Amino acid sequence: MAKQNESLSESGYHTTVLLEEAVDALRVVPDGVYVDCTLGGGGHSRKILEKLGTNGSLYVFDQDEDAEKNLPKDKRIHFIRQNFRHIQRFLRLQKMVSVDGILADLGVSSHQFDEAERGFSTRFDADLDMRMDRRNDFTAAKLVNTYSAEKLQAIFEKFGEVTNSKSLALAIVQKREITTFKTVAGFKQSVQELVKGNPNKYFAQVFQALRMEVNDETGALKDLLVQAEQMLKPGGRMAVISFHSIEDRMVKQFFKTGSEASKEDLRDLFGNIKSSPWNQITKKPIVPSENEIKNNPRSRSAKLRVAEKR
Repeated sequence: MAKQNESLSESGYHTTVLLEEAVDALRVVPDGVYVDCTLGGGGHSRKILEKLGTNGSLYVFDQDEDAEKNLPKDKRIHFIRQNFRHIQRFLRLQKMVSVDGILADLGVSSHQFDEAERGFSTRFDADLDMRMDRRNDFTAAKLVNTYSAEKLQAIFEKFGEVTNSKSLALAIVQKREITTFKTVAGFKQSVQELVKGNPNKYFAQVFQALRMEVNDETGALKDLLVQAEQMLKPGGRMAVISFHSIEDRMVKQFFKTGSEASKEDLRDLFGNIKSSPWNQITKKPIVPSENEIKNNPRSRSAKLRVAEKR
């Protein structure tokens, strides 16, 4: 369930998930303009560059400063260190008003999980951080020390599907009256008595919920989907790899209706249902093969959806 989509590769950063499937789905044209919304280890970007000609261009986003180290040395690539939720603004600053294809891999890299100081992992003791962009000041520590019991319960239920979300939220609020949550180990020890079932799975769910809230991951995805529809040329494609059921539902709904709303909520004044600006290429999501899951267990929850701009 944890959104850990990438395992370590020989390069020491990660193995890209659904590499061939995602890039093939874009139908890259040699002189086209493409966007990779999450550079990560650079796997998808390198594959796109292989298909581009000398006049093609690739714009790459990543808010994590560590990812820039994986940037391919290629004059056709342009790196933008920003959250992909700002795709339209920063592409227009680059004089780009439309593009031929957009790829978004929503997973968190193993590098982020395996760097203890980032505070993403339950395996290491570190500050409760979990920021993908360390220029922001909102951390997991601030979250657990300031959110009300109601807000904590809501994020544990929504993003982590934690079975005892209410009890956990109340316990956090009670315990922080005595102590301030600062570290991974301190937080885990304080709520140890609330653990249900397998401790590793339980804390993975809790930490996933905290991380998704700290980074506003669903909010960023919504912004991306809205702007992607505006940036793509007619016939251009968007491919999205998600790792959480909430994100997959969001992508599915946007591709189906062009909005978060259901078709019934999109009727005009005359009762007609507005048509979606997308043609769904994948009626059902593409998932990793058994062989890929065997070689990279973190890919098991990946789902790829593809749509084409009408």
